[in-house]
Amino acid sequence: MKQKFLLLCLATATFANMNKINSFEADFTQKIVDDKGKVILYSGHISAKKPQYALWKYIKPINKSVYILEGKAVIVEPDLEQAIVKKIGKNLDFFKLVENAKKISEDKYLAHYNNTTFIIQTKDGVMNSISYKDEFENKVVIDFTHQKENQMIDKKVFEPIIPDDYDVIRDQ
Repeated sequence: MKQKFLLLCLATATFANMNKINSFEADFTQKIVDDKGKVILYSGHISAKKPQYALWKYIKPINKSVYILEGKAVIVEPDLEQAIVKKIGKNLDFFKLVENAKKISEDKYLAHYNNTTFIIQTKDGVMNSISYKDEFENKVVIDFTHQKENQMIDKKVFEPIIPDDYDVIRDQ
């Protein structure tokens, strides 16, 4: 699940012109529904840039920042006063996954990664949502709004900010 979550953290582009997309920004709502119908909603903002940089800023219901850098992820959780640093390897390349997604209808694409099927919806050539079932059979849907492509994003945005008094957990 962690790899799939991190993979989704790299979602950054449309599919029709993926080779032309170098950056993506959007507000997002993430909805998780378990097998009993219980719903958890998250919202925030994503900034992402090729090759493997992303910052997911969760705003509601918790404040959390997930930084994706080449080869690692850093999760900063202010409520817990901690940061988690994880290696994610180079095999986690969402841009490559999206490039190879197969168009199945006008605005719908199908992609496979780690035995998981992702459904990607676009609108007017821009990524609108991505959905999948995680390994616990929870249905996950991430909807994007206010999308911007190919805007200049300073690489410094993707440098994790970890206050000195936070605990740092290294999950190597």
